[in-house]
Amino acid sequence: MPRRTPRTAPDRQRTPRRFPKFLGAASICALIAALLSPLTQAAAADNTTALAANDYCGGQCSDILPPGQNGNATLAQILLNQAFGIQPDHAEDQLGPYSNLASGAATLTDAKINDFFNDASFGVASDQVASTTAPGGRTDVTIVRDKKTGVPHITGTTRYGTEYGAGYAAAQDRLWLMDVFRHVGRGQLTSFAGGAPSNQGLEQEFWRNAPYTEADLQTQIDNAIANNGARGQQALADANAYIDGINAYIDASDSGRYFPGEYVLTGHKDSITNAGTIDHFKITDLVALASVIGSLFGSGGGGEVNNAISLLAAQSKYGVTEGTKVWESFRERNDPEAVLTVHNGESFPYASKPDTAQGEALPDAGSVTQEPLVYDRTGSAGTATATSASATAAATTLTSAKRGMSNALVVSGKYTASGHPIAVFGPQTGYFAPQLLMLQEIQGPGLSARGASFAGLSMYVELGRGQDYSWSATTSGQDIIDTYAVELCQDDYHYLYHGTCTAMDKVERTNSWKPTTADGTAAGSYRMQVYRTKYGPVEYRATVGGKKVAYTTLRSSYMHEADSIIGFQMLNDPDYVKSPQTFQSAVQHINYTFNWFYADSSHTAYYNSGDNPVRAAGVDAEFPIWAQAAYEWQNWDPTTNTASYTPPSAHPNSIDQDYYISWNNKQAKDYTTAPWGDGSVHRGNLLEDRVKKLVAAGGVTRSSLTKAMADAALADLRAEDVLPKLLRVINSSTVTDTTAAAAVTKLSDWVTAGAKRKETSAGSKAYANADAIRILDAWWPLLVKAEFQPGLGTDLYTAFSNNLPIDESPSAAHGPTGAHAGSSFQYGWWSYVDKDIRAVLGESVQGGLSQKYCGGGTLSACRDALISTLKTAAGLTAAQVYPGDDQCSAGDQWCADSIVQRTLGGIKHGKITWQNRPTYQQVVEYTSHR
Repeated sequence: MPRRTPRTAPDRQRTPRRFPKFLGAASICALIAALLSPLTQAAAADNTTALAANDYCGGQCSDILPPGQNGNATLAQILLNQAFGIQPDHAEDQLGPYSNLASGAATLTDAKINDFFNDASFGVASDQVASTTAPGGRTDVTIVRDKKTGVPHITGTTRYGTEYGAGYAAAQDRLWLMDVFRHVGRGQLTSFAGGAPSNQGLEQEFWRNAPYTEADLQTQIDNAIANNGARGQQALADANAYIDGINAYIDASDSGRYFPGEYVLTGHKDSITNAGTIDHFKITDLVALASVIGSLFGSGGGGEVNNAISLLAAQSKYGVTEGTKVWESFRERNDPEAVLTVHNGESFPYASKPDTAQGEALPDAGSVTQEPLVYDRTGSAGTATATSASATAAATTLTSAKRGMSNALVVSGKYTASGHPIAVFGPQTGYFAPQLLMLQEIQGPGLSARGASFAGLSMYVELGRGQDYSWSATTSGQDIIDTYAVELCQDDYHYLYHGTCTAMDKVERTNSWKPTTADGTAAGSYRMQVYRTKYGPVEYRATVGGKKVAYTTLRSSYMHEADSIIGFQMLNDPDYVKSPQTFQSAVQHINYTFNWFYADSSHTAYYNSGDNPVRAAGVDAEFPIWAQAAYEWQNWDPTTNTASYTPPSAHPNSIDQDYYISWNNKQAKDYTTAPWGDGSVHRGNLLEDRVKKLVAAGGVTRSSLTKAMADAALADLRAEDVLPKLLRVINSSTVTDTTAAAAVTKLSDWVTAGAKRKETSAGSKAYANADAIRILDAWWPLLVKAEFQPGLGTDLYTAFSNNLPIDESPSAAHGPTGAHAGSSFQYGWWSYVDKDIRAVLGESVQGGLSQKYCGGGTLSACRDALISTLKTAAGLTAAQVYPGDDQCSAGDQWCADSIVQRTLGGIKHGKITWQNRPTYQQVVEYTSHR
């Protein structure tokens, strides 16, 4: 029987005891059979010390990945968790230490780091070995799991055996999740796991962006292998061995009846007779998985149609010339006040605004409609021509990971106490149960690494450490996606390609599901349909100058989801990565849009990856362009979707800069990123200000850099960087209204106290300065609207809000990240408010807005607008500001902010206090080098 995990930081009191929405209810017979049958896998334990490769970190490498390593649970374990909150071993044991850093960082020392992180040294001490397994009975690989975390340490004497062990360990820890996502990538989740709105939303969101056929998936594998010589062949061999390991575990768990219980709850297996099957994995499944991960984290760009709509709204309001100036000022595509990762002044021009735009295909006003995706729906709410709102909302939390994640703080040894570089970094991949990432150590011929990998893609460590170096990534978001206007001919499903009327390619998925009682979903089905062109899938329809067009979306990584495997193979190869230069060379083989960071005992490095297409002269990447040869990517081949790409030297890169910070901010001078909002106030400033101060003082330590990260993780960006200026406007005259004056006092006191969203004490579930936090949460959307809507007008204000949401506070369920998601303050109008208020105050503003908006530009009228909205905000109750949801009662401020591990399987976890930091995170300082 699984042991009960002690109640630590996670809050269990309000954890709902019900099945995940996609799970069917187990019958009474199945429940009895599950509880009485021997469904747990026995693992032989001994005291053999795990074989470890050379480790140059000197015990100073640490990491953490909540909620826990174990992401599989038998039916019995799921039912016990649902009924009594009992956690399987290692399902939640990293959640408490992770959460506790919020209160523990203030007294953090180097000696206490592993109170909040795991020791990430290679190997397992003999007295810490929990189990040793020879997967599949093989003699060339062992999987050793440690007692504290249950992380698999895979050691092989052959390359095949090593990768076989990696696959086996992945299935041990994430089989159900891997199965879910191979179906998501194919647009077939509902047929696999049921027709709940969450499942429909997931498959629709991802399949629209990557509507691949089985032949497409295989072609991507063939091309990736063929184009990479010996490394390509090795990648294929590694992938096949990895799949063999996965399938060996499927067979073993099936015969031993310890497979994940979700297979019973979704009708794939019978708990009594064991009838039913778990399909073996095949190599194309890995590409389907990669397409989901690439869409989430590594595909910057797009949005050209929305950009065009807001530009037209600006031109309609102000005229073409002035409207374009207004639009450009809000776009901030190269803002001189933006915080930069490469801050030494070096310029890396990319996607710059052309002097005279060529080939633009702006839609006629009011003509744009989104291409339908869903048809022939039965047995479920929704229309036959559009994705249901509930399905879309249910997918928000997962897909929002693309919008906000990951940070890095890296300091050169010149400024540290030891003289060795220090890094605190990791990806913010969202909070899920089980987590999308999994930890592992892998040691074998040509492989030596420990860290995190996406479940189902863990033949290599993707973020972590080697023998004498560590690496990590943040999403960079530079534009590798363009929108083309293909002129229609003959009918709505033919288009002109180089003067020839060409039929679109229609790809379909039909999904059907049986009724379940857990989520109330009736039996039903629907069909998804995507039309593809040589310029990518159709996303919108419109007219341009009266001509009917389809707007298509083409990204450079489309049909190339498998290519990045070579870069990850290199990162795991101790014979390849030996220096910052070889590190940069490795990540150049990754075609997704990431910022990569590196640290060893002497050097630091940074490189921005991605296949950045070389656009035709005069093309403005911000807007749709005509699908004509003159405006295509240079040397573009539609058959393979390959083109000329900017050379590595043109990508932002650096070695041994004094420090690096990244929180999805602008990479370098003149490097245009796709997202809006890279202006004077960005959450990257929270890191920049703290790390710059540490570096100026010198003597940086692992604990001081971790403290800087943790302090930024509790900061309210609006309160720290914008609120003081708002208060200066209000306090430019004596505040006579008693309600407003009381609110000003509370807000001022909060700013003086540090502007944190921090508990009064560890575990109190109540914020210090709670009233001030409530007031600002209520005030921000009101003040932004009062500041800008009168000048912009309703239509343009709405259009700009569609380009960039107004707010992304932790409790803002309406924001791009959704509720309880952790990641906050990446997208919002803080820079606009900052620049406008400074202009009204008469201060110098670089790259300011084209006009003053607050109060029409006068200080007194601006002050009146701020006070009026502040009074309204102060009068709102906590229940009005935090209305409650399926997790929280109305008015519960702490709960509204809290982080929830969203269920993707049968096990649930408690809420933890809000903190804005990476999900997987490393703290590293190497003492020596090979």
